[in-house]
Amino acid sequence: MKKSKKLLKFTLDDGEGERIILSGIAEYYDPEELVGKNIAYVANLAPRKMMGIESCGMILSAESGDGLKVVTIDDSILPGGSLV
Repeated sequence: MKKSKKLLKFTLDDGEGERIILSGIAEYYDPEELVGKNIAYVANLAPRKMMGIESCGMILSAESGDGLKVVTIDDSILPGGSLV
């Protein structure tokens, strides 16, 4: 996001179409690092408008000794697969 130092804008394939999620992880990742990765996200949250864009979910991440890590999923799981 050009006007934000914290937010990254994700356009995800959720198995049924595209989903936009804004996440405050810009200080930990360059956007190019996550292109093509299978990432875990929470979909059943109410949409939230930030900086004029509706965010429809939350990227899952975890703190580690060297910063924040996005939770990634094996490539064998297709877009839209559910964690159980």
